[in-house]
Amino acid sequence: MQKKQDQSALLGVGFDNNDGHKRVTKGDNFYLVGGSEETHERMTETAVKFNEKLSRRGKRMDELSPEEFRDMIREASGK
Repeated sequence: MQKKQDQSALLGVGFDNNDGHKRVTKGDNFYLVGGSEETHERMTETAVKFNEKLSRRGKRMDELSPEEFRDMIREASGK
């Protein structure tokens, strides 16, 4: 029997939605839900930039150390 490989993913949840829209975005390595239009867009941009950095390093998310993950997500979010 083949063992199922664990897969890591970013989960972004926005709580500042006041317009009634349900925003959900799924991509490679991420799931984003909720938020205002601005917040959801920012989460999406951050997740895409994070994936680009991950790809450039030639790694999967589950191969990152906690420090690498923290540094990459900070870079991707511009903070």
